Amino acid sequence: MWLILAAASAVTLGAYEVAKKLALENNAVIPVLFLNVAIGVAVFLPFNLLSAYTELLDGTAVYVPQINFTAHAAIVLKAFLVLSSWVFAYYAMKHLPIIITTAIKSTQPAFILVGAILVFAERLNGYQWAGMIVSIMALMLFSFAGKKEGIVFGKNKWIWCILGATILGAVSSLWDKHLVISYDKIAVQVYTAYYQLLLMIPLLLLLWYPRRKNSTPFKWRRSILWVTLFLTVSDFLYFYSLSLDGALVSVVSTIRKAGVVVPFFAGIILFREKHITTKAILLGFVLLGMFLLYLGS
Repeated sequence: MWLILAAASAVTLGAYEVAKKLALENNAVIPVLFLNVAIGVAVFLPFNLLSAYTELLDGTAVYVPQINFTAHAAIVLKAFLVLSSWVFAYYAMKHLPIIITTAIKSTQPAFILVGAILVFAERLNGYQWAGMIVSIMALMLFSFAGKKEGIVFGKNKWIWCILGATILGAVSSLWDKHLVISYDKIAVQVYTAYYQLLLMIPLLLLLWYPRRKNSTPFKWRRSILWVTLFLTVSDFLYFYSLSLDGALVSVVSTIRKAGVVVPFFAGIILFREKHITTKAILLGFVLLGMFLLYLGS
C-alpha cells in the first residue's frame, strides 16, 4: 500500500511542476506564489479548526494536533527555508525550460548527502558516493543541453536561481530530519503553510505591488489553483505513506523524486521543447544517480 501511495505522490509532484510552469508563463511570480500559499492555507484551515474545536477528526490521518512554542519556532525556520527555495524556483521555472529546471531540482538528494556529511558527520557507503557523483555529473552535463538553447550556466541568473532553490531545499530537508522526529508530521505541514503566508504578505505588498506597473502583469489562471492542490495532495500522500508499517523512507523518497519524468513528457507535448534526445540521456543520469542513492540507503 505504501508503495502505491509513494507512486501517487510522485505523479502528483510531477503534475505540480507542470501546473507551476503553466501558471508562470508570462505571469507575475510573486502574486502567483502568494495565491499558491494562500490557497494551501484555505485547504488546511478547516482541518485545523475541526481538530481544535471538535472531535470529528480524532484518530484520523488529517487530525492536526496543537503544538508548543518550541515547535512553532522550529516550523518558522522551515517556512523561511521552503519559501526562499520556492521564490528562487518560481523565477527559474518562469524563465527556463521545464525539463532543465525539474532535472536540476531532482539532484537535491546529492546536496542533502553533502549536508549530512558536513552537519551530521555521516559516512557514505560506495553506492551513496556513486549516486552523489553521478548526480553532480548530470548537473554539470546539463550545461551542454543548456548551451544548445542559448543558456550559459555560469552567466545565466535563472540557472543560479534553480541552483539556489535546490541547495535551500536540501537544507530544508536536513531540518526536516529534526522536525519529523520531534513533532507531528501533519502539524508541521499545516503550520508551515500558515507561516509561509505571513512571510509572503510583505513580499507582495513591499516588493511587488509598488512595482507592479513596471513588471510582468499578473493574470489569474486555473493552473494557479492546480499548483496548490497537486502539491498538497503529493505532500499528504508522502507523509501518509511514511506512516504505514513497513514503509522505507529511502524507497519512498526515491520514488517521489522519479516524478521528474512527468514534466519531461510535458516538456515534449505541452511546451514543445527542443533537443529532447540529449535531455533524455541526461535525465537518465539523474535517475541513475537517484537509484544508486536508493541502493546505498
